[in-house]
Amino acid sequence: MRRVITFVLLGLGVFAVATGLLLQLYAYPRLAKVPHNIDTKSVAQGSGITALVYVPNGSSSSPEIRENLSLTSTTHVTGDLSQPEVDRDSDVTAWTEASIVKDDEDDLVVTAGLRGLCMDRHTGEAVVPCEGQFYEDNKGDRKRASRNQLLQPGLNFKFPFGAEQRTYKWFDTEIKQAVDARFDGEEQVKGIDTNRYVITIPPTKIDTRDVPGKLIGKPDVPTIKADLYYEVTRTLWVEPTTGAILAGRQDGKQELREPSQAAGEGTYVFNGTLQLNDETVSKNSEEAKKNISKLFAITTLPIILWSAGGVIILIAVALLVFGGGDQRPARRSPPRRQGVGAGV
Repeated sequence: MRRVITFVLLGLGVFAVATGLLLQLYAYPRLAKVPHNIDTKSVAQGSGITALVYVPNGSSSSPEIRENLSLTSTTHVTGDLSQPEVDRDSDVTAWTEASIVKDDEDDLVVTAGLRGLCMDRHTGEAVVPCEGQFYEDNKGDRKRASRNQLLQPGLNFKFPFGAEQRTYKWFDTEIKQAVDARFDGEEQVKGIDTNRYVITIPPTKIDTRDVPGKLIGKPDVPTIKADLYYEVTRTLWVEPTTGAILAGRQDGKQELREPSQAAGEGTYVFNGTLQLNDETVSKNSEEAKKNISKLFAITTLPIILWSAGGVIILIAVALLVFGGGDQRPARRSPPRRQGVGAGV
């Protein structure tokens, strides 16, 4: 009976380990990937901000720097199912992002942008070949690249499934480069454990422009050539199982400088903080909770199965090695008959 129990335990252990491997190697790659047909909006807000706005002036508009503004940034991300790289079961998808920042009081546009790219559905990294990749910072001025040239390298919309506590490369839409997103600790957001990543970009020249003299305090000069410098500290709170960004904050500055001016001596055309509002963070958190539940069977369950299966196998092996065989009592020999002598 003991041998039967031992082999049953051994079979259960092997089954548990095999099931865990099956979930990890087969189910995980099929389920842990972003959808093709995404359609989501996020809203960031901030107050006390200095920004350059364009004020309507008849048929045109005039640039004007205003202080103490309340701004709202709206970002809309959708799946681009028309791209040739998108196939139902493929590991590549194409997403498009439209963003706009407006002044709350007068509804004046501060910035707007449009971009599209292909990305790996598991890692979140931009990939090529990609036919329809582009970005457009100014209306009608769309920048494209050849199908095999990576235009927006690094992570763009999210982190990988199973995000690790390490540095990743994140694409910055202002300097058009992938920069370090450095792991900065753990923190809870709406009761969910997250990894906190910080992106820091020091003052970096991103453009040279001819600007009206009055814009930088020289009303007597019609036009002045100035360099535009950009700096930012961006903080992202990421749920590691799904790689989803739950919350985000951006502390940024953009400064126009003449050649003779040092950092802080120029004219700020943006200076302030924008962060995802509570409604967006709550929505992101609820969505993450749903996806964590879906992924439980292919992330946590395999570990449980491997651990339990390993313990059961060890117990079974121990029973085989140290349990011994069936202990049956020794069979007694029948008494020997002795011959009887003749009577006297």
